Amino acid sequence: MGVDITVLVVDWSHVMDVAAEERLRVLQESAYADDDPDGDGDGDVVEGWVWPGAPDRSWLGRYEFRGTLGSYKPHFRAADGWEKARGAVGGEVRAALDEFLEGLIWWGPRADVDAEQVDPGVLPSLEGLWRPGPLIVRGPETVARLRRRWCEAAPGLEGLRVPYGEPAGREPGQWVAGFEEFAELLGGWAEVVREADRRGWGVIGLPI
Repeated sequence: MGVDITVLVVDWSHVMDVAAEERLRVLQESAYADDDPDGDGDGDVVEGWVWPGAPDRSWLGRYEFRGTLGSYKPHFRAADGWEKARGAVGGEVRAALDEFLEGLIWWGPRADVDAEQVDPGVLPSLEGLWRPGPLIVRGPETVARLRRRWCEAAPGLEGLRVPYGEPAGREPGQWVAGFEEFAELLGGWAEVVREADRRGWGVIGLPI
């Protein structure tokens, strides 16, 4: 069984109003609960937004990345491709994408320290996590910063086509095989951050 990720945008005030020790349980139980295939919450959606129709779940939306089927593997591959390609990328674009990706899926530039994608003070304990795996917890302030960094990086994204394609290579069976797949996945994360920032919400990624 592989590692999965469910990516949500959430009304931060609602989440923070939940008792701290209950937040993880509420987030996990609400991510897919009662999705209505005949309403706004389409359980069969394979890409894009799922907005639950139930009033008691109006505080969240779920984003399905195209072609990933919920697997975290493409995200890891994208981060690995960036790790290999970033040395050939111009300084301003590299700095902006470093911060954007480090805030979400990349382990960061320091080999001896893994980046944390969790804002402090939100989940006091990870006891009760349904599955081990990647966890993303980003409040509105962090989301706003990540969106600014994406806006700085996006105009230079096309310039990554050759630097990304050469060092990252095209390994047989690789989920994010080249620049187009890399750019598409990043575009999904940009959409998640944009929508959360537009609403003043946070971003949650859970291994479910």
